[in-house]
Amino acid sequence: MATATSLAIITESERMRQILARARTIAASDGSVLLIGETGVGKELFADYIHQASPRAAGPLVKVALSAMPHELLESELFGHERGAYTHAVSQKKGLFELAHRGSLFLDDIDDVPPAIQPKLLRVLESREVMRVGGTTPIPIDVRLISASKIDLKDLVGRGLFRTDLFYRINVVPVAIPPLRERPEDIPVLVAHFLGRFASEKQLAVAPAALRALVTYPWPGNVRELRNVVQRIGLFAETEVRLEDLPPEIHHGDPMQNLAQACARCFADESMSFNAVVSCLEQNLLRQALKEAAGNRTHAARLLGLNLSTLRDKLKKYGLESEGGAEDQGEST
Repeated sequence: MATATSLAIITESERMRQILARARTIAASDGSVLLIGETGVGKELFADYIHQASPRAAGPLVKVALSAMPHELLESELFGHERGAYTHAVSQKKGLFELAHRGSLFLDDIDDVPPAIQPKLLRVLESREVMRVGGTTPIPIDVRLISASKIDLKDLVGRGLFRTDLFYRINVVPVAIPPLRERPEDIPVLVAHFLGRFASEKQLAVAPAALRALVTYPWPGNVRELRNVVQRIGLFAETEVRLEDLPPEIHHGDPMQNLAQACARCFADESMSFNAVVSCLEQNLLRQALKEAAGNRTHAARLLGLNLSTLRDKLKKYGLESEGGAEDQGEST
């Protein structure tokens, strides 16, 4: 039976249920949380969940997407400014840290915070007080920080693009949220949820062929992409969602196209190391082969040109053992 919280974190995945249980434990503490996951996996929803399950729930939850904020305005937005601090500062302004006092501050895309701001952010977190731009008096703050990153910050630290001391300050409690392609059992319940949300009056069923296509598609945009697709098909479908109602990239997708889509972030994200790109590609090749082989490991190994024992080792290495099924009897290892 699908699990749904009051914030609609809907899942059939045992892995996700374990993460939600961890999030409930984390919420009771006051440590800084770092949510790690690809774009569209639902990091903001987890931030909402942690805040509302915490002792700070009665206080504000202030959110900012750092990637959407012009760098020249970021210091003033975060820390506030005094009147006359610069040319256009015609009045005093509280920053986001002040606005989040006695609550939580969610900094999305913390990996995009510019180097010039990083030491100032660290100082605020360590001193628990903020100095407005142009100000002379520190202002005490009581804020629980929740950050989110779409990439592994350790890579940026290793390349000198992210301060080590700031990383350890925000990474007190890390929470890794898996992409949708790693929890395909969530896709049917999410489809039903979004159909009920966007086309409840139609009471649409989903044809088996359409559901198979939805489950096997790699969803490079994760839950956000799935929500948008379901909203669109719910608008045009009449009594049933059929295979032909799905976008062409889903119902006409071939294995190599799906692989390219699943690895799109690996090839486009310049911050990823060579080893991380190779790992991403190898994991998706393994998943694609298992799908084509209907879970049969012997067949999947044959498709990849691997010995069965090598396939088993790789599945174990990446924690994908549950995605494989039966093995042919008598196959050489």
